[in-house]
Amino acid sequence: MKLNTMSPAPGSRRLRLRVGRGASAGQGKTCGRGTKGQRARKGGYHKVGFEGGQMPLKRRMPKTGFRSKMKSSRAEVTLGALGRMAASPIDLASLIAANVVPADTEKAKVILSGKIEKAVMLKGIAVTKGARAAIEAAGGKIEE
Repeated sequence: MKLNTMSPAPGSRRLRLRVGRGASAGQGKTCGRGTKGQRARKGGYHKVGFEGGQMPLKRRMPKTGFRSKMKSSRAEVTLGALGRMAASPIDLASLIAANVVPADTEKAKVILSGKIEKAVMLKGIAVTKGARAAIEAAGGKIEE
């Protein structure tokens, strides 16, 4: 078998329909475009979602949802993630260095999720009430 002799199997590909070649050819006169109107013309262009000047469906539907711009600069840290950290005074810079929070984080908050057995010292990181109790029960300290 040679690449230059390969061809599709007979009947696997339809021949291109030649439009505008008379009534006997099957697609004469209007060439399958219907009669008149923008779509019947050469270069008859309209945007995706355009409904002929009627208010489009996308604009008729009510607006929903909200995307906070602040979300990208805030992060949550679990107790389990704190337990895996090696650095003793844990601050925002050490959390970013350990890839616990994204690099563009400005504020982090420790939440009560998971368990912590070792004593850790937090510096300049917000803590929820439940997480504070768990850290102090494990012998850790929190500096504001």
